[in-house]
Amino acid sequence: MKIGLAILAVLLLIGFGLGGSIVSTRNDLVVQREAINGSWAQVDVALQRRADLIPNLVETVKGFASQEKEVFSNLANARAALAGARNPQEKIQANSMLDGAIGRLLVIVENYPQLKSNENFLRLQDELAGTENRIAVERRKYNETVQKFNTSIELFPNNIAAAMFGFSRNDAYFKTEPAARTAPKVSF
Repeated sequence: MKIGLAILAVLLLIGFGLGGSIVSTRNDLVVQREAINGSWAQVDVALQRRADLIPNLVETVKGFASQEKEVFSNLANARAALAGARNPQEKIQANSMLDGAIGRLLVIVENYPQLKSNENFLRLQDELAGTENRIAVERRKYNETVQKFNTSIELFPNNIAAAMFGFSRNDAYFKTEPAARTAPKVSF
C-alpha cells in the first residue's frame, strides 16, 4: 500500500512537472505572439508617418513638375492600397508598391534643379529620409521578432505545446524585392 502511494505521488509529481512545463511554454509563445503584434504596430506607425508625408511632398513637386501625372497617380494608388490593407501581408505588399512609387518620384526630382533647391521640398525630403530610416529599423525588429517566434514553435518540446494550443508559423516577413538586389550602375 505504501509503495503504491509512493508510486502515485511520483507519477503525480511527474504529471504536474510536465503540465507546468507545457503551460509555461504556452505562456512564452503567447508573449512572443504579442511581441510580434507590438512590433508590427511600430512598423505600421512608421508606414503611416511616411504615407502622411507623401501628399505634402507630392504637392511641392507638382508645383514644379505638373506634367508627371503618371507618377503622381501611382503614388496616390500606392497610398490608397496601403490605407486599404487589412493585415500585415497586404500592408507589406502595398508598402512595396509605395517604395517603387517614391523611387520614381525621386528620379523625377533629378530632372528639376529648381525643385532640389526649394526649401520646403528639402525639408520634406529630409523628413522622408528620416522616416525611411525608422521604417528600416522597425522592419528589422519585426522580422527578428517573427523569426524568434517561428524558431521557438519549431523547437522540441515547444512544438508539442504549439500544436496543442494552435500556434502556427507566421510568414509575414518583410523581404527585399529581387530588383533591389542588383547594384545600380554608375558611370561618369
